[in-house]
Amino acid sequence: MQGVKNLTDGPIHKQLIKLAIPIMSTSFVQMAYSLTDMAWVGRLGSVAVAVIGAVSMLTWMTCSISLLNKVGAEVSVAQSIGMKSLKDARAFASHNVTISFLLSLVWAIPLFIFAEPILNLFGLEADIVSQATKYLRIVALGFPFVFLSATFTGIYNAAGRSNIPFYISAAGLCLNMILDPLLIFVFGWGTNGAASATLISQAVVCTLFIYQIRFKDNLLDSFPLFTRLKSVYTKRIFKLGTPVALFNTLFSVAGVFMCKIASWQMGHIGLLAFTTGGQVEAVAWNTSQGLSSALSAFVAQNYAAGKIDRVKSAWRTALYFAGVFGLAFSFVLIFFGEELFSVFVPFREAYVVGGEYLRIAGYSQLFMMLEITMQGMFYGIGRTVPPAFISITCNYLRIPVALLLIWSGMGIAGLWWAVSLTAVVKGVASLLWFLHIRKRAYNVIPKL
Repeated sequence: MQGVKNLTDGPIHKQLIKLAIPIMSTSFVQMAYSLTDMAWVGRLGSVAVAVIGAVSMLTWMTCSISLLNKVGAEVSVAQSIGMKSLKDARAFASHNVTISFLLSLVWAIPLFIFAEPILNLFGLEADIVSQATKYLRIVALGFPFVFLSATFTGIYNAAGRSNIPFYISAAGLCLNMILDPLLIFVFGWGTNGAASATLISQAVVCTLFIYQIRFKDNLLDSFPLFTRLKSVYTKRIFKLGTPVALFNTLFSVAGVFMCKIASWQMGHIGLLAFTTGGQVEAVAWNTSQGLSSALSAFVAQNYAAGKIDRVKSAWRTALYFAGVFGLAFSFVLIFFGEELFSVFVPFREAYVVGGEYLRIAGYSQLFMMLEITMQGMFYGIGRTVPPAFISITCNYLRIPVALLLIWSGMGIAGLWWAVSLTAVVKGVASLLWFLHIRKRAYNVIPKL
């Protein structure tokens, strides 16, 4: 197949690592968009950071919904490649792009129109809501680019070409890093400058993807970007992607409630600590997401080709890396959390609270990475429901646990501990569930 790397033959560890490193790097680049905005906006004051933090929950929700077609493409296209069916690979690629674009419009238009009442749900001060409304409306214009870029990334990952999304995302980040200080300070646009820089960068990234697919790679023999939807492919994509998008979206909805609790406890400082702390913690999250996506694509190709021994070996390798990285991140957050937080928000009242969040979150990093790595294994064999069930259950359990701990006298630290403890439960539950079904799953022949 044109522009495709066959992952069903060759050295397993080398292939998995070569596939994972660009995906991890891409995740870091995507995270760096938010951190770059936060670092520059942090110089404007804690109110400006709270504006970015409030909207970040909605951009997080946007990325969660876009996973429907990112994961849908990674699994459906990769399994088609494993079965050596170019027709199905092309059809799944086109269907994912088309569905992604339609979903982006359904999501972005209401956010643009109803930005202010949505942001009022956070219970923030009027001036913060006013600034955040303008910021959200600007970034909402770029959500179609976000959806399409996520889908293109999934298609390239499925084809074993994870280096392409990294190069394109890195180019977008470089542009964003140039535009941020220019638009925020030189043009004097403040938070609106950060939003505009993000919008322009996302548009460029999406354009580069289209150029790469159309004129450079001829990927999958130049599959059509948009197509008339057929039920056989559409149903398969939604079956694979909906559980993933649903649990990530509900995760972000739970995050909104957690933000309200943080704001209720300590005002905008509590919200700032929770959202910015989450951005810092996302270093570990994005590392494991990269490993998970690589595992998903690798397993999908080999599982569809019936090469179960390669699937098992890849799983063991991924668990080893998750363990090493998880312990390393735990050490850094537990012992250097406050220093890390102060890099992005150099105000003592904020980095003391944020540092405590990172210290407590540090105890769960190994289990968080275990959970996300196991997601890649589940996705690769086409079982996207178990991770969704575990995640939804535990994420919503956080809310009563947080309230219980707060009312017991722990204050806002009770919220931090609720997040950390439920992350431990998710990691253990994911591993046990897979161990329970793996023998039966390995004996099932996948169907497209």
